Amino acid sequence: MVEGQEIKAGEPLAIVEAMKMENILRAERDALIKKIHVKNGDSLAVDTVIMEFA
Repeated sequence: MVEGQEIKAGEPLAIVEAMKMENILRAERDALIKKIHVKNGDSLAVDTVIMEFA
């Protein structure tokens, strides 16, 4: 995923690993990625904003 990319509903957005399990986050609807706040390998807190949509 890159900023400015158009995404479609159901498309995978990110894979988050928690407790050795991978969770795939998918788009709920068509959108445009406005800003990505994290990069591969970053540790996330419960309330971390991963990305924003336009």
